[in-house]
Amino acid sequence: MTTTYRTQNPATGELIEEFPYATDDDIQQAMADAAKAYTSWSALAMAERGSILSKLADLFEENAEELAAQATLEMGKNSREAIGEVKYCARIIRYYATEGERLAADQELKNIDGQTAILRRRPIGTILGIMPWNYPYYQVVRFAAPNLMLGNTVILKHAEICAGTALKIQELMRQAGVPEGAYVNVFATHEQVSTMIADPRIQGVSLTGSERAGAAVAEQAGRHLKKAVLELGGSDPYIVLDSDDIARSARRALFSRLSNSGQACTSNKRIIVMDNIYDEFVAELTKLAEQLTPGDPAQANRNEYAPLSSQAAAEGLMEQIEDARKAGATVHVGGHRPELPGYYVAPTVLTDVPETSRAYSEELFGPVVTIYRVQTEDEAIELANSSSYGLGGSVFSTDEQRAQAVADQLDVGMVHINAFNVGGEDLPFGGVKRSGFGRELGPLGMDEFVNKQLLTINTPR
Repeated sequence: MTTTYRTQNPATGELIEEFPYATDDDIQQAMADAAKAYTSWSALAMAERGSILSKLADLFEENAEELAAQATLEMGKNSREAIGEVKYCARIIRYYATEGERLAADQELKNIDGQTAILRRRPIGTILGIMPWNYPYYQVVRFAAPNLMLGNTVILKHAEICAGTALKIQELMRQAGVPEGAYVNVFATHEQVSTMIADPRIQGVSLTGSERAGAAVAEQAGRHLKKAVLELGGSDPYIVLDSDDIARSARRALFSRLSNSGQACTSNKRIIVMDNIYDEFVAELTKLAEQLTPGDPAQANRNEYAPLSSQAAAEGLMEQIEDARKAGATVHVGGHRPELPGYYVAPTVLTDVPETSRAYSEELFGPVVTIYRVQTEDEAIELANSSSYGLGGSVFSTDEQRAQAVADQLDVGMVHINAFNVGGEDLPFGGVKRSGFGRELGPLGMDEFVNKQLLTINTPR
């Protein structure tokens, strides 16, 4: 049997451990366990589920270094960023543990003809989560925490390269007191995912991943009349209208882009700069990128960059860079893989990217900065909205009203003024267009896989 779930060090290429696929019987047992657990788990008072989730948050905090080390080992995340991710997960879990009961409280509607009308939020059953490797804890937690708090049960199919991370999450759930079947990890094949989506015991599916994967899951979910939430790719515009410190603005743009080695859906993949500051901005950003060297992600040294998550990721990104180069783009720095073991791609700065190139329209999932010159605000808005994606976007200006006027016209799910990729456990996350649909985190995170049940009471007169 081919083993595709694995732990493989992206910094060296070393294969550390492999895990077999689940059998078809394993998948059937997972769904049976989750359906059985739903009866008792959903019957608990929310305060009881909240107490268990509070313990889970404590465990994430207490084991932050160990959990972070696993993420660094499996997908190459800078250890400092990995610890930050784990601690953020603890905040998300605690938010739903403490606020979930209020967020799901009954809502009395207008009283008509002597009837009391109440909107109630009730769980619906077992939800399937299909999660990616780039934030191996955060992506799982932001899906699982609100659903568990609501009373749904969860089956989790993690990315193939995050097997160790998936097992650690499963173990923390057990230690926190989440009952058997309420959270189940499966090393499923794509065919087994299809089987689960089709099964009547699965009431919904949430996927964070590529546009291609999202389209496949949405098609299957629609065929079987299942609710779906999709968080897909992004090519976020990052518009710089003016600056009173161009060197600082360039540094902020570069290191925002290189966070998580550029492997983030909400990364600032298209930097759009006004003509009067463009040349200096590009020169400053290029100078900074030239100073970066490849390093061990476990050390998290400054001015070093980490590897990409896999050989396929590195090769795919290089194909996009080479396509842009051949199409006429200017490569200011980078554009190559260092002669080292592992899956490193040198930070790359591209300008003059032609519309005919893949880099213009596709998501660049890695340390590649594309910078575009514009003459006017209208041109910046048109370029920003030309993407088929619509996840997030940022506008920077010393004139807040000027930035607001541009931000108001961006076709994105999240827009930020003089800030980049602002997020929090209490703020909704999601996009429009081909970036998917549905929202996670904040109050809306508990409002997706829920039965918004109407209760009416006819009071005798």
